[in-house]
Amino acid sequence: MLKKVFPVLGLICLMGILVSCQVGPPDSETIQDAGPEPIHGTVAGASDLNLMQAGPPQAGDTLVILHTNMGDITLRLFPDEAPMAYENFVTHARDGYYDGVIFHRIIENFMIQGGDPEGTGAGGESIWGHGFGPEFSRDLRHFRGALAMAQSAMPNSIGSQFYIVQNSGLDPQTIAEFDFLRDHQDESLGLDHDGEAIYVRDLFPIDKLEAYIRYGGTPHLDLVMNEAGHTVFGQVVAGMGVVDAIAAVDVDGAGRPANDVIIESVTVTTH
Repeated sequence: MLKKVFPVLGLICLMGILVSCQVGPPDSETIQDAGPEPIHGTVAGASDLNLMQAGPPQAGDTLVILHTNMGDITLRLFPDEAPMAYENFVTHARDGYYDGVIFHRIIENFMIQGGDPEGTGAGGESIWGHGFGPEFSRDLRHFRGALAMAQSAMPNSIGSQFYIVQNSGLDPQTIAEFDFLRDHQDESLGLDHDGEAIYVRDLFPIDKLEAYIRYGGTPHLDLVMNEAGHTVFGQVVAGMGVVDAIAAVDVDGAGRPANDVIIESVTVTTH
């Protein structure tokens, strides 16, 4: 899948539509209250959009509840889209690996990051004892409330750290670029490695553009936007108000909270 997408990114860049990264991506080195589902204020409540991350959980979906000292955050996971990230996260959650772990890096209007048992941003490992690489899905994006795995600039550097996207708006330039893409869905972006035509609608369909414009997020971290993009494998379906509250705590220049925000325990359940 990757080889079909990334050869055309140079053409996209020439069109001036790639989103610049205004805040560095989460790495492993360094709404209002939710109320009844579906959650409002994020793409999870966008039942009018044809998106995997939209709407309430379905029967059989895996849900993970982060019980923090500031409230609960409920996450819906998508195992078929990112099976390694799913297995790694759920196994760690069930084994108590995340119990007592802090959110060590918090950047308001960007994301909250945790999952390092050392609490330094440099620790943690996968359930296999070694890092692994990103998993590509065209269906999952970094919309507000998305759950993704953190990684460094090194290959196969995903371990235990994860982040939740908190940003609720896009800058005017990005909105203008996305408006342009909505109006040019049939524009060709060139050929993939198999010699097949690829179009704007294949990488940037209207529903995904609309979701970003409406709810916000961090599109520059998507794999379709950035060859070093990150793996999305879940979505907040309740407790986005808790995510916003965590994002608003006092932090130092490195994004470390003045007072610890702690994942006290984690529940894994089935909807």
